[in-house]
Amino acid sequence: MRVLLVHDAVIPVFAYGGTERVVWDLGRALTRLGHKVTFLARPGSRCDFADVLPLDRKQPLKPQIPRKVDIVHVQTLPDFDADNDFDLPFLMTEHGNATTAPTHRFLNTVFISRDQAARHNSDQYVYNGLDWDAYGPVDFSRARGYHHFLAKAAAPEKNVRGAIAVARAANVRLEVLGGNRLNFKRGFRFTPWPGIGFNGMVGGEKKSRLLNGSRGLIYPVRWTEPFGLVVIESLYFGCPVFATPYGSLKELVVEDVGFVSTSKAELVEAVKANAFDPRRCHDYARENFNAMTMARGYLEKYETIVNGGKLHARRPWLTDKSTDLLPWGE
Repeated sequence: MRVLLVHDAVIPVFAYGGTERVVWDLGRALTRLGHKVTFLARPGSRCDFADVLPLDRKQPLKPQIPRKVDIVHVQTLPDFDADNDFDLPFLMTEHGNATTAPTHRFLNTVFISRDQAARHNSDQYVYNGLDWDAYGPVDFSRARGYHHFLAKAAAPEKNVRGAIAVARAANVRLEVLGGNRLNFKRGFRFTPWPGIGFNGMVGGEKKSRLLNGSRGLIYPVRWTEPFGLVVIESLYFGCPVFATPYGSLKELVVEDVGFVSTSKAELVEAVKANAFDPRRCHDYARENFNAMTMARGYLEKYETIVNGGKLHARRPWLTDKSTDLLPWGE
């Protein structure tokens, strides 16, 4: 099958780049399965296993789509018009939380978790997967002396303050990956305690090294997580997850690889106990959230659409924005 992957970003990814990493790994996996992949991405993109075309967001999409493709797969581009921008079979993956409109304009929308799909009255989802070989091996013999938080700490919904509170109450060191000790973005924050380390925005070898030294991810988010790449990355490195059960987290974090609760006190006790098996966490991530499984999931959707079918009888509509989260506290 000839697949065009459309994404408004530069590939490959060099640091965080969550969605970019997923799209890149999807393209690589489809290629390994024998399919022809072309990327339509921002100028400056390059790829050694697929063709790359430059995406100009100031121009209509349709003239930029090559004719010799079987399906067009776009990533969260709600400002394009299905009636005018597509005359080939296509689908869209919704990677985020829709907040501007209650209804998706595309019948062929795919979500990235069961929870996210259900909140849009849909059963069409494909879990994100990653090419774990690109992350390198995990050293299970290495001493693990701290827990970690991995997200943009300046984003209030990621709740770095809550992660710090849990770590301090549990008397464990916390390394924050994704923020600095002094922050002026989206609200002032200064963290004085020496038991909380800050590593800025990290990626590549440094990120892998920090994750490989961690005993677990503390992640008490205050929003409906569509998927949570930081969760599966942490699990791959043998880190159990201690999180709130919002969005996809209650389905990703099963009982033998972590603990979810809306209670700070319960999360503190779980972090203190932390009797999870790092190898089980690693195996769980590799088995359930790998790029080849993701690619095969999308191929099933592609086949339906290329053969003239639709993924939904009516456009998915958002009925649960889940803005009324339980109070964060004891």
